Amino acid sequence: MIPDFQKIMLPLLKVISDGDEHPLREVISKISDEFGLSEEERAELLPSGNQPIIDNRVGWVRTYLKKAQLLENPRRGILKISQAGKQLLESKPEKIDVKFLKTLPGFKEWHETSSSKDDEITPVIEKTEIETGKTPEELLEYSFVSIKEQLASELLDKVKSSTPAFFEILVIDLLIKMGYGGSRREAGQVMGKSGDGGIDGLIKEDKLGLDTIYVQAKRWENQVTIHQVRDFAGSLLGKKAKKGIFITTSSYPGSAKEFVGSIEPKIVLIDGKELAELMIEYNVGVATKKAYEVKRLDTDYFDEV
Repeated sequence: MIPDFQKIMLPLLKVISDGDEHPLREVISKISDEFGLSEEERAELLPSGNQPIIDNRVGWVRTYLKKAQLLENPRRGILKISQAGKQLLESKPEKIDVKFLKTLPGFKEWHETSSSKDDEITPVIEKTEIETGKTPEELLEYSFVSIKEQLASELLDKVKSSTPAFFEILVIDLLIKMGYGGSRREAGQVMGKSGDGGIDGLIKEDKLGLDTIYVQAKRWENQVTIHQVRDFAGSLLGKKAKKGIFITTSSYPGSAKEFVGSIEPKIVLIDGKELAELMIEYNVGVATKKAYEVKRLDTDYFDEV
């Protein structure tokens, strides 16, 4: 199990206790060994997929211990214990956590100056950080995932309650945003109404119309059956089509997914969950409420000075 970032603080200080300079990558490896992490745990990523969780947590521990003046960064990517850090280890502390660091002058000063100006927000952030053991970056990413999942759920409910005609427009808009069909007018000319609450037709693969993709969409509550997917595949074969997209607001059985993975033509199955996620990704039926930028230090800039 990947340790929370507070549990890493004391072991990290011990790893560099010899006073030598240690590359950050070496420290991450030793911390991973210390906690017996498997290869899968070492490779487990943050929700954004940008960085392994263990790398992120060790990175934040480095920041916190540096602000507490317990370690130094003599060069980029290099860690070294400070004199204050050595003295702390000599006292044989049972643990080092955020609560303890806040008793140290250097960390306390940095923490107070970097805290939110909103007196109500700061205590909530601190409490969550300490109780969950997640770094500030993790809290931000997991909160974003939670908000996105809630939005996807609300979005899918709204789509299911829409009219068949509106669902037709929605699917066309989404496919256009994804790069298919050229324009709504061009896409609309090739999308035919099926009369069953869905859409059955074809759309250009690109603006030049070099190939066409057959589309079937079902605004359903019930799960799409394997027989309906087989019928769609049969229709494609009958038209000598090479590609098809089956979109539903519900779901598919595992057998349907296995089936489309074993045949030609190529068929992509999009269920309700993925439909909502694609709508969010391509800004169909959603609007940006607020945007946050997470920035990092540009060390290359300072290397040029």
